[in-house]
Amino acid sequence: MPPRRTSYSSRHKSYIYNYMCKKRCSIALCLIGLIALTGCFGGQSTSASGGEVTGAGGRAFTEPTPYGMTLIKRGHLRMGIEQQDSLWGKQTPVKDISVEGFWMDETEITNSQYRQFVNYVRDSIIRERLADPAYGGDETYKIEEDKNGDPVKPYLNWKKPLPRKPNEDELRAIESVYTVNPVTGEKMLDASQMNFRYEVYDYTTAAMRRFRLNPQERNLNTDITVNPAEEVWISKDTAYIDDEGRIVRETINRQLSGPWDFLNTYIVNIFPDTTCWVNDFPNADNETYMRLYFSNPAYNDYPVVGVTWEQANAFCAWRTEYLLKGLGAAARYVQRYRLPTEAEWEYAARGKNQNEFPWEQAQTASESGCFFANFKPDRGNYTKDGNLITSKVGIYSANSNGLYDMAGNVAEWTSTIYTEAGVEAMNDINPQLRYNAAKEDPYRLKRKSVRGGSWKDPESYIRSAWRSAEYQNQPRSYIGFRCVRSLANTTSEKSKKTKSKKK
Repeated sequence: MPPRRTSYSSRHKSYIYNYMCKKRCSIALCLIGLIALTGCFGGQSTSASGGEVTGAGGRAFTEPTPYGMTLIKRGHLRMGIEQQDSLWGKQTPVKDISVEGFWMDETEITNSQYRQFVNYVRDSIIRERLADPAYGGDETYKIEEDKNGDPVKPYLNWKKPLPRKPNEDELRAIESVYTVNPVTGEKMLDASQMNFRYEVYDYTTAAMRRFRLNPQERNLNTDITVNPAEEVWISKDTAYIDDEGRIVRETINRQLSGPWDFLNTYIVNIFPDTTCWVNDFPNADNETYMRLYFSNPAYNDYPVVGVTWEQANAFCAWRTEYLLKGLGAAARYVQRYRLPTEAEWEYAARGKNQNEFPWEQAQTASESGCFFANFKPDRGNYTKDGNLITSKVGIYSANSNGLYDMAGNVAEWTSTIYTEAGVEAMNDINPQLRYNAAKEDPYRLKRKSVRGGSWKDPESYIRSAWRSAEYQNQPRSYIGFRCVRSLANTTSEKSKKTKSKKK
């Protein structure tokens, strides 16, 4: 006899239905809670892996292509010139090295791009003064508390535009960054005021064992008794403006006391030296370039010159600061802009086939006589390649890495100090020789490696492996720069393909 079906009243049915709905909601809420917890900790639950170690998960950061940059993938280079230079008989050190991938500017930094930097510094000074009681004291130009009303380190309010119809005090603040030539009556930006202050935390020095804050971590040899009272001294760079308005730079040597000892402060006057056209070429009529090359929009797309190594580093710091403002939480993954190392520069310039020049051919011109770069192709005929001085960036073909003007036009600063030993003194993985020369150091220690040759150099000097040097505080009419940025994600395309095949 089949079992008897139980009969339920409509009231009982409603009760059971409501109970089941609540049960399902509870289960759903529990699942949502578990998912949320998993997302917070960035991994899988232990129950899901059956007790096996499967690793903590998480969402990888996908770095977008920086504007105006191209990706140089990791690789190997035989760095240097293997054949002795027949012109000068100078031996260049040679070494097999490998470098990690990085982003690099497709072209040299232009006058237009550097002028944006100058305008930023100018406008920041104006905003500071507009907030100063001496110029009216409009506190809305500076933010000193967060949205909750709690005090924060004061910073400029860039969302508030400068006044279009300034009152008397505002006009004084704006006019204070300009000067007038007492002889000609010409109004111009006061270059002496264009000072940019920035800070760089030295992660490399902070990571060294001898500078650990905990004395017990400075030596891992258990046979050695560490003396906690041992003094550890560190050098750090600092700068300030004195009562005369002059920039004072100092390298301080002091006993290690905390993480702030690894924060270096720099103040750099960032206005390019437009007089370099006259000082580099005495007995030449280059006044036109001195007056117009940087300021006239006709030269917007030409490479900036008259910029020292110190100013180029300041530009990199500003560019990083400018980028990070709009990134939010993703900012911690993005690497800062910097000058390329000497090894990175040569690796990128040689192209994918590591040629002597950035192009494939061994000659500097095609069969039809078209030159591949802006340089001095004859003893004194600068115009043979179609240019007299610099040329617009990017008018010659790019190399196989997508980079323009890696030979000629302007030579380029690198972050590497210049030594005769060159690559022989460097590591063979991501090689670099860095030294931030103090003001009191001998001048010979302030030489930096310059690469690529320029519009004034002969063919021998524009080879990718050719090394030259310039002092870090010396502006030249034939030296510019471009920026690089280390990759936030170093996974190569080859390893990605291998992983996908395994799946």
